[in-house]
Amino acid sequence: MDAAVSFWATPGGWTLITVGQILLITVGVLIAVAFLLLADRKVWASVQMRKGPNVVGPFGLLQSFADMLKFVLKEVVIPSGADKAVFILAPIITVILAFMAWAVIPFAPGWVVSDLNVGILYIFAVSSLGVYGIIMGGWASNSKYPFLGSLRSAAQMVSYEVSLGLIIINVILLAGTMNLSQIVEGQSGYFWNWYAFGGGQGTWPLIVVLFPMSIVFFVSALAETNRPPFDLPEAESELVAGYQVEYSSTTYLLFMMGEYVNIVFMSAMISILFFGGWNPGFLSQETLDGLPAWIAYTIYLLTFITKTVFWFLAIALVKAFVPRYRYDQLMRLGWKIFLPASLVAVVITAAWRVFAVGA
Repeated sequence: MDAAVSFWATPGGWTLITVGQILLITVGVLIAVAFLLLADRKVWASVQMRKGPNVVGPFGLLQSFADMLKFVLKEVVIPSGADKAVFILAPIITVILAFMAWAVIPFAPGWVVSDLNVGILYIFAVSSLGVYGIIMGGWASNSKYPFLGSLRSAAQMVSYEVSLGLIIINVILLAGTMNLSQIVEGQSGYFWNWYAFGGGQGTWPLIVVLFPMSIVFFVSALAETNRPPFDLPEAESELVAGYQVEYSSTTYLLFMMGEYVNIVFMSAMISILFFGGWNPGFLSQETLDGLPAWIAYTIYLLTFITKTVFWFLAIALVKAFVPRYRYDQLMRLGWKIFLPASLVAVVITAAWRVFAVGA
């Protein structure tokens, strides 16, 4: 027994544990994306009074897996004038960066691959690099439509990353840390301790700032992940399918996988930053601490999954019944409305922390 314990404490044992955690999260996210994609299509079908996928497997549950198999078995077509190396590398970079962001996401207390003290900075760095995959895909296609679509997408993602960063600063000011686990722990207890509702502990008046900011974060997440009504990079009437025009089979699958992994990631981030993460909100922390460990951790995990799925379904509903914005409207919203509003929110939150709570 002692030998086994000492092995897991060695660099080799630590490496095996870390690789196992990465594989567990990667497979879990992939399976979740498969079923959430089906849910996305079902929601859209219901709004349009259709049934949606209902043939492959019971109730259509295996439709996403059938689609994946179809993409994998199709031939990869690379345009003759394309830069083949960059063309293939672009979707690989996109999907790898999408999964890398999950390394710092806490699913329950202690259940995180890398519990970084600068977890939010890590997320900023990884999400900023995601633009490169899209620009590389558009440029390597050697076609005007994909290139224009990739430039649109890059401009859109950079524009809304500014607002997202400023909104997250509000949460950092309240939590006093950039560690995501500690941010969730700061919202423990009942739901009025969640940062969307002011964060409790003498900061509850900030609900007038932080609840609107949580909604702005949600809308900015739509633009950051190129989801309707902000799916301008793939506007059919103008740019066909944007930066993905020349992609097919597995390479197209990787782009779509990266996009949906990012959407689920942003749903998880909304839950963590503003709505308590794994905290259920209707049980006190003392009650949860008094439960057997396996029951408490089951509650934590199910709570986190439920909140993430809720926000994903909210994104799906927006896709179903909000009309697409024009590109000038998109940029106006980001630079002239969200950016000033998030700046004002940062000033108010900082002033409250210094002069009201700090005093």
